Amino acid sequence: MASKRVRLGQMKITPKVDKEVEDEGLSPMSPPDAYAPPGADQGLPYDEMHAHLQLLRDEHDAFIEDLNTFEQALGTLQEHGITREFAAAMTDFFRSVDENLLPHNKREEKELFPVLARRLVEIGEHSKGPVPTTAINVLEEDHVQMSQMAAIIFNFFGLASRLPDQRSRMMVYDAAISQAKTFVELVRLHIFREDNVLFSLAQKHLTTEEFDALEAARKLGLASPLK
Repeated sequence: MASKRVRLGQMKITPKVDKEVEDEGLSPMSPPDAYAPPGADQGLPYDEMHAHLQLLRDEHDAFIEDLNTFEQALGTLQEHGITREFAAAMTDFFRSVDENLLPHNKREEKELFPVLARRLVEIGEHSKGPVPTTAINVLEEDHVQMSQMAAIIFNFFGLASRLPDQRSRMMVYDAAISQAKTFVELVRLHIFREDNVLFSLAQKHLTTEEFDALEAARKLGLASPLK
């Protein structure tokens, strides 16, 4: 995504908070059950992962830091409106999406996902419908949604900065912030599921030789040799 200049404004965007939810200590950014999927209590310790999984985990950790910074910037936007600091934070974040998150997702789809999906079907870890689906299908759908939402959010912020009417501008900023918060939660939950469920399944069901082949293909920039 090409970077766009965000014009500075003086508007203050008021967050809409559900008082009942706030009093209970919950928020849409921390759903009570989303982080307890089946198998989440079986998360694999980092030092027991193959190097291929460790690299994916490291990339997750690095992007979570960028996600945290962006989430803080959204809070600043709601309190103080558009500032130079927010514009810089947004530019940095979408650069990280382009340079880190999306290429990471593509590598998973090209390397780990095909071989693990095949193995899950072989061992019966799939839906019982006419077309077998596995956890990989859900994660691939997340990847598609991430790409689409990132583009929408980026365009919303760019559009808002160019609207001359303040009321219209604030409505678009509100929509951008709402979409951005949903995006943050989607990525957090997706990474949680991979770190705590998917990587455990991979370590359990793939052999060392299969992991070594995946790592060799990664270094050469090739698709999975084990499809």
